Amino acid sequence: MKTINGDVFLNMLQSGANNLTNQHHEINALNVFPVPDGDTGTNMNLTFTSGLNDARKLMTSHIGELSKTLSRGLLMGARGNSGVILSQIFRGFAQSVEPYKEVNVKQLADAFQNGKVIAYKAVMRPVEGTILTVLRESAQDAYDHVLLNPEISVLEFFEFLVVAANKSLENTPELLPVLKEVGVVDSGGKGYVCVLEGFVASLKGEPFELIELDAEGHVAASDFDHDEFGYCTEFIVRLDDAKISRYNEDKFRAQLEAIGNSLVVVTDEDLVKVHVHTLTPGNALNLGQKYGEFVKLKIENMTEQHNTILDDAAPSKPHSKYAIVSVAAGSGVVEMFKGLRAEYIISGGQTMNPSTEDFTALIESINADHIFILPNNSNIIMAANQAKDLLEDKDIHVIETRTIPQGLSACVMFNPDVEIEENLEEMRDAVAHTKTGQVTYAIKDTTFESLEIKANDFMGILEKDIVVTNASRIETTHELIAKLIDEDCELVTLIAGEDVEDDELEAMSDFIESNYDVEVETHRGEQPVYSYIIGVE
Repeated sequence: MKTINGDVFLNMLQSGANNLTNQHHEINALNVFPVPDGDTGTNMNLTFTSGLNDARKLMTSHIGELSKTLSRGLLMGARGNSGVILSQIFRGFAQSVEPYKEVNVKQLADAFQNGKVIAYKAVMRPVEGTILTVLRESAQDAYDHVLLNPEISVLEFFEFLVVAANKSLENTPELLPVLKEVGVVDSGGKGYVCVLEGFVASLKGEPFELIELDAEGHVAASDFDHDEFGYCTEFIVRLDDAKISRYNEDKFRAQLEAIGNSLVVVTDEDLVKVHVHTLTPGNALNLGQKYGEFVKLKIENMTEQHNTILDDAAPSKPHSKYAIVSVAAGSGVVEMFKGLRAEYIISGGQTMNPSTEDFTALIESINADHIFILPNNSNIIMAANQAKDLLEDKDIHVIETRTIPQGLSACVMFNPDVEIEENLEEMRDAVAHTKTGQVTYAIKDTTFESLEIKANDFMGILEKDIVVTNASRIETTHELIAKLIDEDCELVTLIAGEDVEDDELEAMSDFIESNYDVEVETHRGEQPVYSYIIGVE
């Protein structure tokens, strides 16, 4: 086969998407930080599926038209930095093939080269040893190979591209020291390779199919409809004495992975804590109840929450000079932002990065002269900026808040009575002077910058670095606070997660006030994943 048209390419896309879906948990596990929010595979999976769903609706064999529709779907569905970069790769690809009904090997090589150019442009400070490196090196090697061997078939081209991409992927730890220390390859690069491997399998007539059932007959995670949000399901089970010998965390985790995503399982002696996003919460509860009795359980309809947010924002708010859009997770955190004039909330954060379309759908409903976006997470900034670029008719300013405390500090400094330039300066200055600490638990044994971390131990994260780990959450938090507070600090904001009881929060506040000359504000954020979020100013 010397050329491919839209029909062939659509089959390739389906195979690539299936392979990515089947392996997205393994890709998540490659994330360097052992925190329960490693979602590169999930973000790439949701992004690519969004593009494929749009492409499927277009009845055409014109590869240029199909690629353009694919690109738009990827763009709108992009989640997280990895998803945005993936969307930009195929945006460049689509730009290159747009005029053609079918393309040959040289045109394919040109298209991947253009994908590289567009993807690099999308990243302000490209880091080598990531998906960008895998893209760049493999695209260049394949392009050079085509120049030397212009008569090769399309299958031979993609086989060469996959070999080059895997070679580059295996070398990523040599370029990014943190990958080498942890002993993994780049997760985003792995996701990209999965897509390319799906392309090759399709061209060979052996396309990847979705893995529908696990060994015990449960519905696989691939059946999770990416257009739905499902239920945030959380519970704590006390293991029954008679059944504790049958409990195996790895097996239990695999069973839950088969029915949902954003999974966290923590076992502490006879207690098992579970957090999972699933369309079938009853199945998750049945799995847990096999091993004991529930100590606590909570199920929230994320689809309803998402629709309520959009519905509340959409209808008829009057025109205003300013509007603030904030990303937040946890009912208490949401109320904190609303109390600081952030009227428009997008549900999301760790484990659930909102898509570009989530931003655009909300922002299009806002009637304001100037709109501020607070992503409050470094993995959401690119999607926010992509939404800004799409909505050129609105005056949108993305204030690159990387944490909840930074977003709250920006809101505190917002003044509806001053001009836009003064607000931007004050809000960005507040962000720059806010330090953030977070306490969560490790999901695996690993080493990070010479710090040995054990699964289920708690970790204190200062900005982007894990600085302390301990089996005790309280001791971990105490040690983190000691590293956060210095002589220039005046205010500590302590935000308790859903797993922290009121008496522990009160004791933690007393500890800070007794040991440091600072003012302490406490809030029940009810956020998932992080027991404490600590802002220091």
